[in-house]
Amino acid sequence: MDDYQLLIDLHRDAHRQGPGGDAETRIALDLSMLDQTAPLRVADIGCGTGAATIPLARGLNAQITAVDLLPEFLEALQERARDAGVFEQISTLSCSMDNLPFQEEEFDVIWSEGAIYNIGFEHGIKAWRQYLKEAGVLVVSEISWITASRPARLQQYWEAEYPEIDVASAKIASLEKNGYSPIGYFVLPEHCWLDNYYRPLQDRFEAFLRRNGDSQEARAIVAAENREIELYEKHRAYYSYGVYVARRQSF
Repeated sequence: MDDYQLLIDLHRDAHRQGPGGDAETRIALDLSMLDQTAPLRVADIGCGTGAATIPLARGLNAQITAVDLLPEFLEALQERARDAGVFEQISTLSCSMDNLPFQEEEFDVIWSEGAIYNIGFEHGIKAWRQYLKEAGVLVVSEISWITASRPARLQQYWEAEYPEIDVASAKIASLEKNGYSPIGYFVLPEHCWLDNYYRPLQDRFEAFLRRNGDSQEARAIVAAENREIELYEKHRAYYSYGVYVARRQSF
């Protein structure tokens, strides 16, 4: 099994594939100032196994298109949506987030938690704007510095991993430059990383290694995940995901 399939195997049965929380999805929804009783069309881009999709379906009178590159994640999402009683509200689409088959002004809301980094924040918000209706709402979470300065080694690490990492003011300026009016922002708290993502991930390592014959490749993936966890535990005062809520400007 190659590394790509191993990563799918590690994450497919997870509730979420990155930091976040049901309560934080709710906070973002409240900040959006959407009429939660109105019929809405929503795209959840980079949805994974539905950590945000299902709370959105529960909280909104919406038809949701859940987009992910990996069919395995979408299959898990459909199972969870059926169990949650929101299956009829959600349709799934397996495709790349930078090659979406949507029509202009098709959606009232575009939502993306912990995924826009795959194509870059600025590229993503530019590309997705066309799919929003006039005054439609964009909600994205993005890895961000949460202090004005940080250790040089930490900065070098993240700039190598994701050159677009920056402070919230730079992300908000990018939104303004690319045709959005920012209406809300908050930082994901530590429990979204540790309790909701990293600890459940660590709990799956033993079964993952056993399933994959304790192979060198599987052990390398676990080691890489542990390094990421250790980095966050040591330096969590300096970075997190920022959740950015903005409205499409009409020009």
